[in-house]
Formats: sequence, structure tokens, C-alpha cells
Amino acid sequence: MSRTAVLTDDQWERIRPLLPSSDGKRGRPFRDDRPVVEGILYRYRCGIAWRDVPEQFGPWQTVWKRHRRYSADGTWDRILAALLTDAQKVQLIDWAVSVDSTINRAHQHATNFARDTGAGSNYTNLSDEPADHAVGRSRGGLSSKIHSLVDGAGRPLVVLVGPGQAGDAPMFPHLMRHLRVARHGPGRPRTRPGRLRADKAYSSRAIRTHLRSRGITAVIPEPADQAGHRKRRGSQGGRPPSFDAEDYKGRNVVERSFNVFKQWRGLATRYDKLALTYRGGAVLRAITVWLKDLLGDMP
Repeated sequence: MSRTAVLTDDQWERIRPLLPSSDGKRGRPFRDDRPVVEGILYRYRCGIAWRDVPEQFGPWQTVWKRHRRYSADGTWDRILAALLTDAQKVQLIDWAVSVDSTINRAHQHATNFARDTGAGSNYTNLSDEPADHAVGRSRGGLSSKIHSLVDGAGRPLVVLVGPGQAGDAPMFPHLMRHLRVARHGPGRPRTRPGRLRADKAYSSRAIRTHLRSRGITAVIPEPADQAGHRKRRGSQGGRPPSFDAEDYKGRNVVERSFNVFKQWRGLATRYDKLALTYRGGAVLRAITVWLKDLLGDMP
């Protein structure tokens, strides 16, 4: 099998109807989508410069522009949403979800844009490029974070990106807001998991209150400083939060999910200048994960 093989015929036929068409529109017709989409996937898998995308996928300018367009207009998100709907129909989604983030070093080619680090995105509109381009300076240098909400088998449900120095807890409400899995036929989209597993970074009063108000079981350990503060307050500190240590062992699926993400060199290191396109690459990785489980192995 060729090293440049990306999608099987079945996988391509599943996503082909979900891509925009240039039929009936003014201007030059779109180039055949399959080699272009496979060129985008190949670029992120190998972590090469756009100019180095093999010619068999078409002009590199076309590959780049198509990815830029599909990342901004929500095409990749709509494809992922459609695959999640299919997975929900066959009861493939495990609603014991886990949340976490992984930090990725930003290459020097990704950091030569002017950045306003004091004005990040509010993540209500994912088609807007954030002022900081989701690049921040952490202890390891300039970096970005991929924040992910995964199902009980470690398959991505929601993917967001943010600057590397930002905390995990402030991103949690945005991840939950974007969790919407539509149903086949009538009925509202499912937005509420059965339980949520998270590490100590997510142990805040606001998060626990949010989960409790929605009837979601929190499987989050209490940090030592919070436990000490609660005990010092005596009876006013309240009871310790419930914690199922045995169930918490299932949280490792989100770490394994990040290992799968980082098999693609273009995600393990951020080469993209724009947060839009970097997140688009991460959503594409999520699409391939669900295609594999719904239709079979990737080539």
C-alpha cells in the first residue's frame, strides 16, 4: 500500500456529500475534492510545510486555501457532527466522558504574527480568529493547548485550542457548551453526559456546581489545598465532595486520545500561524478517529 494512502473509498463516500459544492456558483469550479482533502490529511500526518505537499494531491496553494476555507466556514465541524450523529444512532458513544488538555510547542513559523495576548477568544464563534492566535508563553516557551472532551472510549466529542499558559478550568464551560450530538429523527440534541471524569485542575466550586445542577456525576479528586481549606472552616466547610476512585481509573482514555492526536506530527508541533487552521487539523484528526470506528481501519 502506498505511504501516501489516506482514506478508503468507503470513508471518502461517507464524507463526500458533506463537503461544499461549487455547482451553481460564480467563479472557477472547485478542483476534485478527494485529492485536496487527502492532501490536507497527509500534511498534518507528516508535519511538512504546505509547499512540500506532494504534487499528486494537486497544487499546494489549493490544498492550503481549501483547508483555510473549510476550517473557517465550519465544514470540518459539520462533518464531525454528522459522524457523531451516526455514532449516536448505533449507540457507539460512551457517555462517561473525560476532559483534559495537552500542550504543544509552537514552531517558530507559527509565532511570527503580531499577537494581542490580553484579548483571547471567548469561543462563542469558532469562525473568528482569536487576537492571540491561541499562542502563549508557558514555561516551555511559546505553545498552544488542545482541549478535548472525549467519550468513554477516548474518541473526541469536542476539540478547542487555546494558548499554552492558560488554565484548564476556564475552558471547561466552553467545551460543555459545544457538546451537542444531534439525533436521527425527532428530538433535541444530546448535550448532557452521564458522568464526567477530570483531574484536579477541574476541581472548582463553579464546575462542581455546574455539573450538579445538570445531574452529571462528577468524578474529580479534591486537591490537598482545597481539602485543607475546607477542614479549617470546620462545620462551615461542608462535607467533602464524593469521589469514586475506581471509576476515576477510566480517565486515562483522554490521555490515550492525546497520544493518538500526536501521532500526527502537524499536531504534536504547531506549525500553523492561525488558530483556525490548527484547530481545523485537530478536528480532522477527530474525524478520522470516528471514521475508523464507524467504517473500518484507515489505510
